Amino acid sequence: MSISASLLPEFDQEMANTRKTLERVPTDKFTYKPHPKSGEMIWLAGHVANLLSWATMTMTTTELDLSPDGKPYTPPPSPATAEELLALFDTNRDKARAAIAAAADDDYMIGWSLLMTGKTLFTMPRIAVLRSFVINHMIHHRAQLTMYLRLNDIAVPALYGPSADEGQMG
Repeated sequence: MSISASLLPEFDQEMANTRKTLERVPTDKFTYKPHPKSGEMIWLAGHVANLLSWATMTMTTTELDLSPDGKPYTPPPSPATAEELLALFDTNRDKARAAIAAAADDDYMIGWSLLMTGKTLFTMPRIAVLRSFVINHMIHHRAQLTMYLRLNDIAVPALYGPSADEGQMG
């Protein structure tokens, strides 16, 4: 079995869980943040939706410089509506899935580097970047987003089995 074929079922499951979570982000809570050091809910949700663009970039390039020529990194703007959030996620998910599906096993072993003003921060095989820096990173922020939902009395979706809001164990 190819790396792509073994990765896609997990990818599809995580993307379904992520979309279920993003569907619950209410427009009237976009500016909510649980702590002064926390980002707003829409920033966090937008970050989750945007992280998948890194999967496509990882599989089609060999590096990214976050600050080329010393210019500060500018993150993408936050979505303006819930519909825009979901459309962004869907577009990035579909492109990421296509890039993963199209890759040959050798493509996953090619080194990929993250740079800052030309200085290498890390280099790892694409498969490691895809799993850790993209998918696991997205899952981490999705978990944070579920806490934002919980703190606003918004039902948390069942992701890996029942949640306190959707179904019971046993």
